[in-house]
Amino acid sequence: MLEVRDLSISFRLAGGGRVNITRKLNFRIGAGERLGVVGESGCGKTVTGLSVLRLLPEAHVQIDGQVLFEGQDLLKLPETGMRAIRGRDIAMIFQEPMTALDPVFTVGEQIAEAYRTHFPVSRAEARERAIEGLAKVGIPLPARRVDEYPHQFSGGMRQRVMIAMALVCEPRLLIADEPTTALDVTVQAQITDLLRELSERAGTALMFITHDLGVVAEVCTRMVTMYAGEVVEDAPVDDALVRPRHPYTSGLLRSLPRLTPHRGVLPSIRGRVPSPSEMPGGCRFRARCDHAQAACGDEQVATTVSPGHVARCCRAAELDLPGVVA
Repeated sequence: MLEVRDLSISFRLAGGGRVNITRKLNFRIGAGERLGVVGESGCGKTVTGLSVLRLLPEAHVQIDGQVLFEGQDLLKLPETGMRAIRGRDIAMIFQEPMTALDPVFTVGEQIAEAYRTHFPVSRAEARERAIEGLAKVGIPLPARRVDEYPHQFSGGMRQRVMIAMALVCEPRLLIADEPTTALDVTVQAQITDLLRELSERAGTALMFITHDLGVVAEVCTRMVTMYAGEVVEDAPVDDALVRPRHPYTSGLLRSLPRLTPHRGVLPSIRGRVPSPSEMPGGCRFRARCDHAQAACGDEQVATTVSPGHVARCCRAAELDLPGVVA
């Protein structure tokens, strides 16, 4: 359904020049597939999701490569063509609901507007659709709360309104940018169940951007690990969690807190993600990697280490790295 080919995103600087944010990203999402995109903050996950819908400011951003949605390159479509796709065929749940929701319109009006933009229905029909959407995401008394404003909702409730707005047109591809971050554990489970049910029932593809590897394990079928603007590993979720082939993926998994009868030191990855303006040559992770060798100074290429499992590491085939159950 979606194929990203050699996607490179760079921001233009005020004084001239450019700074590269992502470099030659490649991944695919099939119909009904649920792809988890993980990595530290600053690795380019959100920017990648926004670029698929062309929501980055074109005056300040240059995007190279291809974003193919059912064979059609979205980067070459006119703006009128993208408007027909946004919200209808591809929808996005944004990370911060308070800035994404308009404070002067009720939540029902905002959900109904998304529906009426793509379907020739009356205001009354769109309102009923909005009420149904609020009920699906677990908001109590939806017929009453549909007429309330965003400031009358808690942070978690606003996030659920954003999810209802994204799902109201039943898109074929849903990009979810950390949709469960502001929710408590119980509501988080309800939302992840809802997204998984939508994917299984309607064949909706899901691009799930998150820091929560537990949610990825529960919801997703594939996992892409991003680091410093590159895809460093792409694998079925069980393979990635049990036997990662890139040291960065292994480091993320080892840093998860675990229940253990003995006290111990929680492993962590030393250092931090490099600034986009100071990206090192060769493997971008080698300064933080315990397995780095001289060959890591060369530019790394994506290598297939097993069926459906790709890693951008020259030592991927030889390293025996611990996963989440190790």
